[in-house]
Amino acid sequence: MLNFPPSVRIFLATSPVDMRRQIDGLVALASDVLAQDPFSGHVFVFRGRRGNRVKVLVWDRNGFILFYKRLEKGRFRFPEATSPSRELDSTALTLLLEGLDLELAAQAPRWHPRIVDPSPSATMCESAQAT
Repeated sequence: MLNFPPSVRIFLATSPVDMRRQIDGLVALASDVLAQDPFSGHVFVFRGRRGNRVKVLVWDRNGFILFYKRLEKGRFRFPEATSPSRELDSTALTLLLEGLDLELAAQAPRWHPRIVDPSPSATMCESAQAT
């Protein structure tokens, strides 16, 4: 399966495209419709009209790579379209390519460290409250 580092941005074109388009046509869509630079190294995902085909386009140092997946049975579960594109993370792309519904996938809340104020006045206030 495809595995991308967290630094790579993944863009999903929410409206269906003509699956007869090859690399040059998808590059034009990435720059015009998605308003992104196709040579940036980001990943662009395009869906077919029937919902059972997906093309993934990515620039790799000296050329484009085009992945094509067709489900033999069933359809991909695409998220709701509120804009021409939607940004995904690599986990969401993996779930999408496996045919799982992104809307039903529940993600556990993320932990964020608590920011402690390092100023001396804040430490004095905390020690005064403790006594």
